[in-house]
Amino acid sequence: MIPVLLALASVQSDPVRAQEAPAPAAIDWESLPHLPYREAPSMTPAMHDWARGQVHARKCRARRLVDGRPAVRVEVAALVDEDGVRTTIPRAIGCPSIEQYAAGLVAGFSRNNLTQRTGAAGPAWYRATVTFAWRQ
Repeated sequence: MIPVLLALASVQSDPVRAQEAPAPAAIDWESLPHLPYREAPSMTPAMHDWARGQVHARKCRARRLVDGRPAVRVEVAALVDEDGVRTTIPRAIGCPSIEQYAAGLVAGFSRNNLTQRTGAAGPAWYRATVTFAWRQ
């Protein structure tokens, strides 16, 4: 978890990147295209377990998926340029710890895993969705 926090701290402390990010309320989530991964990211059991721990510690509320399993879903906006993901902004769900964890995961999942044309025409915003789910 420390690398995720260090990555987030470096983005938040960079005033240039902070100026480029839209205000969270200004993001039109529905209009953002999906982040074009070459290969779909793989969530590990440890990632799901961590989120479950946050819910069991009553830091967050789980939502129910269609199949009835407890889950937490976070949308993340990602600014992408020719070098890859420059910054990520999680959509608020009332659980800052899981929101920030999901934002860090999207940045990590994107490393060397985006289609070549992404960012070729300049920086652009995309959307990724991270879902944590587990058995009761």
